This record gives sequence, structure tokens and C-alpha cells, in this order.
Amino acid sequence: MSASLTIAAPVASIGSGWLWAASIAVLLALLVADFAVTRRPHEVSLREAVGWSVFYLALPLLFGLWLWSAFGGAPALDFVTGFMVEKSLSADNLFVFMLLLSAFAVPTEVQQRVLLYGIAGALVLRAVFIAAGAALLQAGTWAFLVFGLVLFLSAIKILRQALSGDDGEQDTSRMRSVRLLRKLMPVTEDYRGTRMVVRENGRRALTPLAVVVVAIFATDVVFAVDSVPAVFGITDDPYLVFTTNAFALLGLRALYFVLRSALTKLVHLNHGLAIILAFIGVKLVLHWAHGIWPAVPEVPTPLSLAVIVLVLAAVTLTSWLARRRSLR
Repeated sequence: MSASLTIAAPVASIGSGWLWAASIAVLLALLVADFAVTRRPHEVSLREAVGWSVFYLALPLLFGLWLWSAFGGAPALDFVTGFMVEKSLSADNLFVFMLLLSAFAVPTEVQQRVLLYGIAGALVLRAVFIAAGAALLQAGTWAFLVFGLVLFLSAIKILRQALSGDDGEQDTSRMRSVRLLRKLMPVTEDYRGTRMVVRENGRRALTPLAVVVVAIFATDVVFAVDSVPAVFGITDDPYLVFTTNAFALLGLRALYFVLRSALTKLVHLNHGLAIILAFIGVKLVLHWAHGIWPAVPEVPTPLSLAVIVLVLAAVTLTSWLARRRSLR
């Protein structure tokens, strides 16, 4: 059997059956709480958004401390690094959400409900992709090469868009998912609160809310393709991969209302994301090569965390300097 087709050893995971069950139960409880909060449409104040953001940033911190005490420093560090990767990628996710909400002219009072549907859809898609990724890793170490290639291609695409000045805006009416939905059912001219289906002229019709939710689901697929291989570059434990994705996504609804103005000022964000994805792609390839030729070095997790933090700090600083120059 060739080296590239080496069968991978079973992945060691800290996720026991009861831990998976407890984590999923907590996740569902948090989603139910979020849906309860958004049940009555209202405009989100900055104070409310900051409060929920602090809560959802405190949760992964406490979870990381629990991992440290229960399983040691290595899983905790993998979780924190993976969370940093996912949170940085989610900033780009938020920017696309912002463009879609603007393109569909979503009323301010129902925006958080749209975001919540998008987050719930993203969680389901990440779970599917994580299961597929874990199966690939079980099939052979060549999966690391596949993940590395995916990240390289994503990095090139993001960097080309950043260098060309493409802000990611698109004609939503041309999205395949939107066109298909409009062919299947009529769509009302206006929003009807948080309702996605109404009865009009004796027949069922979709509201624009349903159309924008489908558009967000379609973009969730694209982001899952990038984010799941990225966090597998940090850890191959499916439980840690799932929890990093879950914690990074849960707070997006509130974080959107805190960062929606700041996101437009991070003009170099995509440059940084491209660098992070390319770096993790190199890490994956080196990890594969190390399993075949032990002399090939691996990138340790502390170094990965340091690189991610430095890149995010650098793009924040350069974006601030670029904004200052443009205002002169």
C-alpha cells in the first residue's frame, strides 16, 4: 500500500456518549432560549447585544477551563485555538449575512430572527461536515491532503477577492436557491413579521423572510466547506471540532449587532483570513507528511494560536491605519 493511502489509526476522542448527549442538550437549550428571545420582533439595542455577546464569549472560556481541569492542557489548548479559528472565520460569515440582510431589505425588528435561522442551519451543516470529515480521517491519512487542498483553494479565492476589491455583494435574485424557491411558490411583496408562510388569495405563499432564510442557508454551505477543514487542522477529535464550531456560531446573532458597523471598517479582514487558511493548510500537509516521514516537522498548537492572534491583530491595525489615511 502506498504511503499516501495509509490507513489512519482510530481517532482518540474525549467525547464519551454522556458528554456528547449533555453537550447537545445544552446546545438545544441555548437555541430554544434564543428563539424565545426573538419570538417578539424588536429592534436590538446595543446594550442587549453587548450583554448577550459577553455571555456567549464567557461560555467557551468556562468550557475551556473545564476541559483543562477534566482532561488536561492539550485538549483545552486545542479547543481555544480551534475556537479562535472559527470565530475569526465567523466574522466573514457575519459580513455576508449583513450584505444579505441589506439586499433583501430585512426590517430591523426581524433581523435577529433571520440570523438565528441562519445559525441553526449552520450548526446542522457543520455537524454533517464534521461527521464526513471524521469518516475521511478514519479512511486514511490522505484526508489531511484533501483538507489542506480545500484550505489552499479557499485562501486563494478569498485573497483574490480582497485584492480585486470585491466586497462580496451579489445579485440575490440570481441565486439558484432563490430562483428555485420563487418557482415553487408565490412570494408576498412585504414582510409579515416573523412568519415565513401565509395564506393569500386562497393559497399559501412565502414571505420574503423565507426567501432570505433560504439564501442564508445556501451561504452556510460555502462557509462549512472552509471552516470544518480549518478546525480539523487544529485537532482531529470530532467532539472538540463540534464544540468549537458550536460555541463560535452560538454568539453570532448578538455579535452581529455589536460589530455590524465595525465589520465594514476591517478592510483587510479577508487578507488575514486568507493567511490563516493557508497557514492551517500548510499545517495539515506537514501533519500528513510527518506520519509518513517522521523527520518532517509538525506545527505545534501553541504556535498555531500565536500565528492566528498575530494575524488578526495585524489586520485590525492595518485596517485602522488604512481608514485613517482614507479620511485625510
